[in-house]
Amino acid sequence: MVVMKMKFPFEKRVKLAQGLWLLSWCATVAGATTFTLGCLLKTELRRRAEVMDNSDVHIVPNTLMIVGLASLGINYFASKICQDALDAGRFPRWKNFLKPYFAVSSFFTVLMLLAVIMSYAMKGSLESSLKAGLRNGIRFYKDTDTPGRCFQKQNIDRLQMEFQCCGNNDFRDWFEVQWISNRYLDFSSKEVKDRIKSNVDGRYLVDGVPFSCCNPSSPRPCIQYRLTNNSAHYNYDYQTEELNIYLRGCREALLNYYMGLMNTIGAGVLSIFLLQGSVLVSLRFLQTAMEAVAGNENTEIETEGYLLEKGVKETAMEFLNPVLTFLLLKNQVQEGTSEEAGPAAT
Repeated sequence: MVVMKMKFPFEKRVKLAQGLWLLSWCATVAGATTFTLGCLLKTELRRRAEVMDNSDVHIVPNTLMIVGLASLGINYFASKICQDALDAGRFPRWKNFLKPYFAVSSFFTVLMLLAVIMSYAMKGSLESSLKAGLRNGIRFYKDTDTPGRCFQKQNIDRLQMEFQCCGNNDFRDWFEVQWISNRYLDFSSKEVKDRIKSNVDGRYLVDGVPFSCCNPSSPRPCIQYRLTNNSAHYNYDYQTEELNIYLRGCREALLNYYMGLMNTIGAGVLSIFLLQGSVLVSLRFLQTAMEAVAGNENTEIETEGYLLEKGVKETAMEFLNPVLTFLLLKNQVQEGTSEEAGPAAT
């Protein structure tokens, strides 16, 4: 059953080829834009690599860069095909090229759609990566003398000031780790000794936060130590007063930032996907309409174009059968090789 059959007079074919030529170059620019957006997202993710536990989320920018580059080639050939479609004598040379071209183009177009879906669906993976990464970043904040962690303090401080956040979930995360290095502690002090003895891990824990948690918008000078001790500060109530440090956790801040960025990019790439799909559908109509002209002396006859010669299921199986046959033959060859190796070993 032919899907979406349409009639194409000569004038309509010419207009289709000319319009599709322009559309394909627009799609080429869109492909370059997709690649650029992928590079932008990749750069932003790498900037905060020290607070991410894994790089699973990098699959989104990597996919965008791949489909962006593929789109350049797909639409370049589309423009060349449109040019030759204006001359019935030159179009037949594309006959053997078009079937694999549509298969490859459809694959990368679907991959573009998957990149859009992933840009919205990676929130859980990104959040778990940030949770573990920030937890480690806070834990290693004090290790300025340890190779590989020398810039951890600087990175966390810059992060908290730039995103106006504090800690992983909130500022209380700093209460649970020793973020002051032992080299800056006076171990002859009774207060230091008491604090170290007060927990089984022997860590110097304080109810304070680094200076980068201070909110410069607060009218009160920053209170970053003894945050839970009301008597340590004048006119201060830890439970009721709005603290003059950032209350939002960095995980929430980074998650909102990256998801906002990916959702914006996803919406842009979705529009590019629709443009790319329009190019392929229009090119398929042009191809089938021009194939009917082949062999006719009168090239200005009215022809019929269609999207699929058979149903969707039959067309899909037509493309899948060669792949499945190849995989089956390959599997049989491997089994035969294993059987021959077995007796030889005995």
